[in-house]
Formats: sequence, C-alpha cells, structure tokens
Amino acid sequence: MSEEKILEETNYENNRRILPAMALRGLTVFPGMVIHFDVGRQASVKALTAAMEEGDTIFLVTQKVLSVEEPKENDLYTMGTIAAVRQILRLPNEGVRLMAEGLDRAKLCQITQERPYLIAEVEKLESQTASNGIRTQAVMRQTMDLFDRYVEQAPKMAPEVLLNVLAAQEPGYLADFIAQNIPLRYEEKQEILEILSPVRRLEMVNAMLKKENEVLALENDLNEKLAAHMQEVQKDFFLREQMKVIQAELGDGMDVDSEIFEYAKKIEKAKLPQEVREKLDKELKRLAKQSFGSPEGSVIRTYLDVCLDLPWSKKSKERVNVEAARKVLDADHFGMEKVKERILEFLAVKKLAPDLKGQILCLAGPPGVGKTSIAASLAKALNRKMARISLGGIHDEAEIRGHRKTYIGAMPGQIIKAIEKAGTANPLILLDEVDKLGADHKGDPSSALLEVLDSEQNATFRDNFLELPFDLSEVLFVTTANDVGMIPRPLLDRMELIELSSYTDEEKLQIARRHLLPREMKRHGVNGRNLRISDEALRAVIAGYTLESGVRQLERVLAKLCRKAATRLVTEEETKRVTIDEEDLEKLLGIRPYHREKFQHSPQVGIVNGLAWTSVGGEMLEVEVNVLPGSGKVESTGNLGDVMRESCHSAVSYIRSAAERLGIPADFYQNKDIHIHFPEAATPKDGPSAGVTITTAIVSALTGIPVKGDVAMTGEVTLRGRVLAIGGLREKTMAAFRAGMKTVCIPKENEKDLEEIDQTVRAALRFVVAEQVDAVLNEALVTMPKPRPKQSAPNEGKSALSVLPAEAGEVRSPDYMPS
Repeated sequence: MSEEKILEETNYENNRRILPAMALRGLTVFPGMVIHFDVGRQASVKALTAAMEEGDTIFLVTQKVLSVEEPKENDLYTMGTIAAVRQILRLPNEGVRLMAEGLDRAKLCQITQERPYLIAEVEKLESQTASNGIRTQAVMRQTMDLFDRYVEQAPKMAPEVLLNVLAAQEPGYLADFIAQNIPLRYEEKQEILEILSPVRRLEMVNAMLKKENEVLALENDLNEKLAAHMQEVQKDFFLREQMKVIQAELGDGMDVDSEIFEYAKKIEKAKLPQEVREKLDKELKRLAKQSFGSPEGSVIRTYLDVCLDLPWSKKSKERVNVEAARKVLDADHFGMEKVKERILEFLAVKKLAPDLKGQILCLAGPPGVGKTSIAASLAKALNRKMARISLGGIHDEAEIRGHRKTYIGAMPGQIIKAIEKAGTANPLILLDEVDKLGADHKGDPSSALLEVLDSEQNATFRDNFLELPFDLSEVLFVTTANDVGMIPRPLLDRMELIELSSYTDEEKLQIARRHLLPREMKRHGVNGRNLRISDEALRAVIAGYTLESGVRQLERVLAKLCRKAATRLVTEEETKRVTIDEEDLEKLLGIRPYHREKFQHSPQVGIVNGLAWTSVGGEMLEVEVNVLPGSGKVESTGNLGDVMRESCHSAVSYIRSAAERLGIPADFYQNKDIHIHFPEAATPKDGPSAGVTITTAIVSALTGIPVKGDVAMTGEVTLRGRVLAIGGLREKTMAAFRAGMKTVCIPKENEKDLEEIDQTVRAALRFVVAEQVDAVLNEALVTMPKPRPKQSAPNEGKSALSVLPAEAGEVRSPDYMPS
C-alpha cells in the first residue's frame, strides 16, 4: 500500500465533519472562488441560517437532476465544496442572495438529516501540490494562451478575469478559476471538481477551452455573415429609395423592369370594369410607396395577383342545343326521364330567353343515383366550364365570402376560387352536399349562400377579400342534396327542386350493362371477347351483393369481378375467355351478404306487412302486435322514433273511438296490454306512414281476425281514421313488388303519384286507394268484424259514465259521455 493511501486512512477520522448542506441546481462552486447566487428553496434557506449560527461554514454540493425539488442522498453528487458564508442579503420574495467563498473540496459520506434541511457528514480532501516541472509550466502556458484567445472571442468578459489568469502561479488554482468563470455545463464543471490532481485538472480545462474556442469561432463567423447580409439588404433598400427619388425628379414614374410596371401592363391589358380598374390603380400606387420587403407590400401583391387572375370579362361561348343536350344526357345516363325532361325544358327556355336569370337547380336524391354526373353532363351540353364546391362539413361563413385581406394568409372564398379555377365568368358551379352545411360561432355559411343564389343580388356579389362587386348572374348554379329536409327553408326557396329517385333492379341491370360494366372492363384491361357476365349473374349481384338506392356499390362489385377475371386470364394460360354465371358468384364474391326477406303469405293474426322508405330505397316493414291480459299499457318496441311512438298511441285512440263498430270490447284499454313490435330492432325507425299498418295489426290482434299475407300498406292515420298522404311511394311499391305482394293499400291523396311508378311494378300490383282506415281494414282482414250492439247503461243517472252489459263475464267500458 502506498504511503499516500496510508496517510489518508490515518487522517480519515480527523478530516470528517458534520455540516449543514445545500443542494445546488445547475451550479458548481470551486475552492478559492467567491461566487454570488440566489437561494430560493426553504430547505436551503434554513441550512444557510444554521450555518450562520454554527460558524459560517456550509457544504455546497450539486444535484444530478435539476427538476428534483427535494433531493435525497442519491440525487446528489459525491464531490462538493466546503464554503464560508461571507454575506447574506434578504430578498423581498422570501429568498436570499448569498456571497460564499469556496474553501476545500470535500467528499459526501452520508446525509444524516433530510428535514427541515440537509445535514451531511463530509470528508475534507487535502489539496494536492503540483511539482513545478517543465510539463506543468507547458500546460499552464498553453492554458493561458487558450484563455487569451477565448477572451478575444467571448462577449462581455471582464478584463480583470484575464489579469487573474495571467497572474496565477499554481495549476490547480488556475484550473478552478477558469472553470468557474467560463460558461460550461454543470456536468462538465462537476467533472473538473472531482479531479484532485492539479495538472490533470488543468489538462481537462485545456480540452474544454479548445472546444469553446472552436464554437465561438463558428458563432462569430455566422454573425459576420449575417451582418454582411443585413448590410447588403440595407444598401439595396437605400439604393431603391434613391432611385424612386431620382425617378420622381425626372418625371419618369416607373422603371421598365420593375414589378410596378409589370402590374400596370397587366391592368392595362385586362378588360376590367371601371370600378375594378380604379381600385387596382389605387392599390398599385400604394404598392409603389411601400418600402422593399414591407408586410403591407406583400398583402397588396397578393391582392393584385388574385384580382388579375379572375376572369372579369372572359366568358365561354354557350351552346344551347336541345337535341345535342338530349344525346349527351342519353349517352351518359339511363332512365331518369323526368330529370332529363326538366333539364331539356331549362335549355329550351334559355334558348328562347337568353337573358332569363334566377334558374338555380337542386338535384335531390339518395347517394349514388347520379346527381353529380347529371351536373357534369349539363355543363358538357352547354359548353360551359364546370367547377365543383364540396359544402359538406363547412361551418365557417368566411369559406363562402372569404376573409378580409388584412388577415394573415387571407384568401377569397370558395365561390371566387371556383370562378378563378374555371377561368370564365359564366361557368357551371356545382354546390355539392348543400344539405350538410353546418353553423357555429364563426357564422352560418347557408346564410352567406342566400346572396349567392339570389338572382336579384348576386350581380353585385362582394367577396370580403376582393372588396369589389363580382357579377355572378351569368353563373349557372346547380346544387345537390340527399335530404331536402336538412336544407334551410330560405335557401331551398331560391332553388328549383328536381328529385332523383332510386333505381329499380331492372334499371340497375341496364345501367350496369350499358355504362358500368364497359367502363370497369376497360379500366381493368379486359373486354367483351375474354369476359362475359350473364344477365342472371348481374341480377343476382344487384339482389344479393348490393343494398343501395344508387349504383356505387354495384360498380365496386363489378370491378371486383373484373379483377377476378383478369387474374384467371393471366395465371391460367389455357383460359382464353371467362364466363361468369349466377352459380359462379359465391366462388368469386363470397357468401351473399343480403337476402330478400321472404314474407309470410298465409293469413296471420296481428302481423301486417307495412312499407317504409330508407336512404337505400324502399323496404318491407313488418308489424307484430300481441294482446295480453293486463291494465291497459301500450308498449312499442323496435328502436322507434318519437313520431312512430305517437302513431302507436294515435292508432289505439282511434280504435277506442270505433270499438263497437269494429266488434272490439269497449274496455279493452283497461284490461288488455298491447305490445307493438317492429322486427329488426337494431335498425332505427321513425315516421308517420306506418299508421295504417299499426292500426290494422291492433284490430287484427283484438278481434282475432287474420290479416292477408299478400297485402302491404302505407299511410298516416289521424284520430278520426282519415288516411293522409305519404312520401316515397315509388320506392315503397318497388319493395312490395320484390317481396311478392299482390295488393298495396295507399292513401287517396297519393293516387296521382301512381303515374310515376315503374310500369313493371304497376302492372304486377293491385292498388287500393283509401280515404278512411275502414277501406284498408276491409281489404287487409280476411273478414270484417261484426259491430257490437250499442246499449244503454242501467245506472246512467248515477254516473257520468255509460256502462255496456257484460258478455261472457267481461265488463265493458263506455264509448261516449252523456251531455
């Protein structure tokens, strides 16, 4: 064992001391150095107070992680400094400003107390004396030279610091002094503090000084380049301002090469309205007065660019030819005769009255029936440019009118953008999904559209960004919507509604054969020579693999068939042609996801076939009613909405009023519970058109008379038994036709709508029109119930209620109130 080690063990106990300890965050104190710092933590302030009371000595040690608020022994480095407290200054915020002088290095042996302040047992480490050899002198000279270069490059370095370094005679002190006075990370300072050998400590400081000098040289180089660039910018600005003054003195207002001159040329060439030209000339003069690179100049440039890109007077030559338009519509779309007829009428009127304004069409119908493609065909027939604006989810009024140009990143609204994109002042603008506009604290975009779609106002439409009137009267607006009820009434009032109904299975077959299948075959590289799909397979695809009003899903299924065929043609060399029949579908497409429900056609009590309209077309809606002994409760289940629940109660109220005529005990509502259920409870259901269906099912359940299984019905019922009109008759009759119904009961007011029903459906069904529920009951029930005789109550004078005689032990309730 070395003599130095024996000496350390001999003095081990003599060098140990118990001192108040203070944990430092991001700070390291070296022996022989005087340092000022603020103390904020209460534990540190208490440790400082204890040190003042016990001899002005305190142990300062750095904590490893700055974020630890109450450090424990494991959070502290093992090497610190014993320091003397020289001065304390109390601060207003209960903190303390401390001036301390480092005395000796010390090793942390253990923390003997953690609260209310730290007390540590430390071991004082004796400072080592370095030999004054040639190596030591060389290291000290190198350190002084490096520090001299550091002072030259470092900003705000006090001159006396360099003097202290040059006057240093001892390498340990020199290393500690430099480490204390240069901005190193506290981890690096801690490494220097933990080195006991003075020469090794000074060598480490040398390495850090070299690194710091390199960083400072790079920073100074970057600063010089930045200063040079700023001088060039200022010089350029100064010369430009001089040029403006010289041009003003010479009377030559513009330089040929300047952007001002270019903007002036564009304004001169553009055929602008007088108000627009005056506004742009004014903005151009403002731009000429702006300094180079000013934010205001950038805003003006953007404004000028947008205004000059707009087609103020550029219009496409419109072609109004009814026969040509008919050919385009027939080539692009199958069926939809009513829609085509209305569009051709629109074109005919436009040919006779070209100046007619205010014809704004709204194409309403389920998804996938061709609303957008109809608008595209109309634009092609008219030889107009088309621009599409998707309004779904827009809830900011500025999306329509634009933002004020003073806002950062301001741009015009969607209407002006669409016109700019179309490049003409008379395009066809398609406002898609107008029923899905939203509204919030940023405004109501549907209200902003009121001006756009009003022919009396849109000739002077003002976008917030342009601040100029733009004539929208030449624009043909076409809107699309799925649900007309979601369009605000003032907005709907400005549009002419054209309804597109869902397709029948036969129409889908023709669309697939004429349009969808050829397009998908071309897209997937197959043709009629190597792929054939039979009509039976197409019908099976429509019935079993799609459930929609339009043909989007059908198009995707046909694309899948084309991919399957292409795979077989490529992988099977002997296969030259692929033929797909109905029996091949499950192998290619998998199990059929949809099955037409087979409705019971034998008469049953309390089960009635109703008709409903959904977003995917018409559907059969079966109603089941059970009558149970009880206290008169009416239970309705099947995920019903409020309107349908009200229809259930209205039906019960009507039956109570007509109980004797329908052969129903008058007190059924007192001793019978009625449970009305709509199957497929996972599907939400609502609407008033199930009124006759509910009424028929309840009457059948109360009387025990079966309902014919091949009769379907729809209609709203009032408390007096009147049958009111319903909507979606075309789709509902298609559903009845698919389900194999023979007779359909409809309201008398819907008799006029039979003209719009598909001829195949109309020929296959027998329609019964009804003004009263009795007509529906007479057609739907196997036999009409026999009325009960009306009798006087024996105790009429004693009570305001009339009581009918009981039959078969039953007590009857009254059906009228005497005066």
